[in-house]
Order: sequence, then C-alpha cells, then structure tokens
Amino acid sequence: MLELQRTIAKEVSISGVGLHTGTSCKMTFKAAPDNYGIKFIRTDIGGRPEIPANVDYVVDISRGTTLGLGEAKVYTVEHVLSAVYGLQIDNIIIELDGIEPPIGDGSAMPYVEKLLEAGFVSQETPKDYLVIDQTVSYHDEQNKVDIVALPLDSYRISIMVDYENPALGSQHTGLFDLEKEYVSEFAPARTFCFLSEVETLADQGLIKGGNIDNAVVIVDHEINEEGLERLKEKINLDHDLTVINGYLDNNKLRFKNEPVRHKLLDMVGDLALVGVPIKAQILAARPGHKANVEFAKKIRQLYQQKKLVKKYQFVKKEGLVFDINAIQRILPHRYPFLLVDKIIHLEMDKKVIGIKNVTINEPFFNGHFPDQPVMPGVLIVEAMAQVSGILLLNSYIDPENHLVYFMSINNAKFRKPVMPGDQITLEAELINVKGGKYFSIKGSAYVDGNLVSEAEFMAAMVPKENKPKE
Repeated sequence: MLELQRTIAKEVSISGVGLHTGTSCKMTFKAAPDNYGIKFIRTDIGGRPEIPANVDYVVDISRGTTLGLGEAKVYTVEHVLSAVYGLQIDNIIIELDGIEPPIGDGSAMPYVEKLLEAGFVSQETPKDYLVIDQTVSYHDEQNKVDIVALPLDSYRISIMVDYENPALGSQHTGLFDLEKEYVSEFAPARTFCFLSEVETLADQGLIKGGNIDNAVVIVDHEINEEGLERLKEKINLDHDLTVINGYLDNNKLRFKNEPVRHKLLDMVGDLALVGVPIKAQILAARPGHKANVEFAKKIRQLYQQKKLVKKYQFVKKEGLVFDINAIQRILPHRYPFLLVDKIIHLEMDKKVIGIKNVTINEPFFNGHFPDQPVMPGVLIVEAMAQVSGILLLNSYIDPENHLVYFMSINNAKFRKPVMPGDQITLEAELINVKGGKYFSIKGSAYVDGNLVSEAEFMAAMVPKENKPKE
C-alpha cells in the first residue's frame, strides 16, 4: 500500500445525467493540497458550499448514499467515492454543477478512466492509515446483514450475497490487492436491482436517468409481453424489452458474479466515508448502503478515538487509555481536587471507566474522620463527575476551549463506605443528549466489584470565556 498521500496531476471533467433525478451534471475533479481530504463542491449554489466526504454528512441512504450540508446535497456518491478510494487518492476536489453525479454505465469505470487520464502526484505528507487492531462488527438481524473488520496490515474485502433468487443465487467475491485488482476486477461492475424494484422506483418518479444500459436488472417475478411494454413506457425506452436467463433485456454480464462485485464496489465507496485509508480485513454478508454507512460510523468513531488518545496520551501503555499526565491535559482540576488517577476504557459518545486509588494521604481524611477515615460521599460523586467530564469533553467538544458544568445531581445513593486502601472503579455512561450541549449521565462507583455509590447527572458544555451565572 502507498505510504505518501496523493492527489491528481491535472483537472478533468465528466458530464451526464443522474440516475434518480435524471438531471444533467458536469463533474470536475481537481487537485487538492495535503490533508485536504475528499470534498464535494456544489458550484451551482451561491457560496459554493463544500460537503466533506465524511459519514457525519450522510443524510439519506434509501437509494444510494446521499451527502448533505444545510440545503446543499449530493446524491448517489458511492460510485465516485469508490473510484477515488480504489485509486488510493487522498486529497481531491469534486465540483458539481448539479445535485447528482453522472451515472455513466452504472459502474465506477467512467470515473476511474477520467482519474487515470488526470494522472497522480505524490505529496509530502504520509498517509494517515487507520490500522484496525481490534474486531469491529455490525449486525442487522432483520435484514440478515453481518459486517466485521479484523486486524490486518493491508486492505482486503470479502463479500457474500444471497437474495434467494434463482437468477442471482448465492454469490461471493473478494478484493485482496487494491492496486492490482480494483480497476480491472471491480470498477467495471454495474449496479444491479430487481425487476420489482425498477417498477416501484419508476412509479415513484425515481430512476429518471436509469436505463437498461446502466444497470443489470434481475427478473424476480413472472412478467408477460404486456407487462414488458408497460415498463418500457415507464422508463422511456426506445426499444422492446425481453427476459433472457433471468435478466432483463439482452444485457450480457461483464462478470459471472457481476452483482456481488458491484456490492464490493459500493462498499469501497461507502467506507471511503470513514475519511482515512484503512488497514483491515473486512468480511460482509448481504451488505447494503444502510449497513455500510452504519459500519463506517463505527470505524470512524474508532479512528476519532485513536486520534484523541494519541493527542493526549504520549506514551502508549498496555491496558491504559489515559494516564494521570494525559488526564491533566484534559481536565482543569488539580491537587487537592483531582480525583481520578487513570482511564482504562473509553467508548466515545457512550461510556468511560476510570480508576481512583484511595490512600491515607488524602487531605480530606484529616477531618473525615480522624479516628475512622471514610471518603466523603460528595467526593465520590465528584470523582464520578470528573470521569464524566472526560467522556463529554472528548466525545463532543474541544477540551482546550470548553468546560463541563454540572447542572443537577439526582438519585445519589451511597451503599458502602470507601476507606484508605480501596481502589474505586468509576463508570460514566451517556444516557441522553439535548441540543448538542446538554447531557444526561449515569455514574456508578465500585470497590472490588461491589457498588458503593451511584448518581445521575445533568451537565452542560460552556466555553471557557463564558462564566456560569451566579
């Protein structure tokens, strides 16, 4: 795999109509600087809004993957992104004067050919690979979808589909070398759909730019000559339709397993929305855009967490997320009020686990109580609150510029005393978010696996320059 980032050498353009909207669009690829990433620019809208190719900007996955920012949208981006990622391009500007990229022949090949025509330029910055070092999985019981990413020092994808249709059957494929296989083995694979889907989409006023030359249509129910004639009129074809070997029209497959190869093409494009190149073995059963995007969210969350840990934890330590030095870079608290010693588990947006070692040297033991030292319950709650602050600051807001203020503490309970020599395991779980800045958290404290305290918090994010009201 390539070590340095790269962009294209010259500007190239491609024009055509979009699959679903049927509107004309000119799409232009332009070189971009190091660390720019992949961005779509709507040149037909005032202000030329930029939409990053990032899973956080996915606004619809009903018939392809749609990105949006405010009122600006770009439909069905997966084939374009597949071509960009398949050619290992890190930084590129994609300008469009319409809402949907040209569909071409329904594959990624038209974009690949244009990008190959543009050529490539190696840049100075190393690629920011996300190295998967733990199993990441997605499961959708209802649709029988399973996707898993396993540790591997390269990029591989294996896919299986089975739609219980005689024409399609059970198919599988795998990409093992992006550089050698993508262009010849996967980029030419066209999109596919079932005849019943075509009829439904046509009735809904979609696939206005679709035709038999840019999709493989699998016949999943009986249809007579009269039905074929009606379909011809719905999708505005100028020639008669036939059914041959379970496929609509005399449309010879480019590969025996072209449908599943296109599924892999789609997945490459959807996983480009992670925002960085990946090193992993990805196994998928019956994937689709919804599942791909949900899986990409999980992978991106892992990337953001790794980036965050690297930012604050300078020395990697086994079984540790943040040591005390990293915690002091995140929290404003200091002696004698810093009440968490290390963080051992962090799931951004979800849960954090920290450790507080309680010793006789704690200053509060001098007065609570001299003859029978017991940690004040209010300080156990404060320790849970500090751990919660680490979760919130790192999951949502830049910690350098914000503070977490607690608005309320409810249902606080103290079940067992905490004494010198105890080690408290502090857990904080995010329950709810309102307006992006108000958070409900469930805190729990354990000693030797036994619950000693619990409470529910309501917290708010406040910029450091704003002081809380009296």
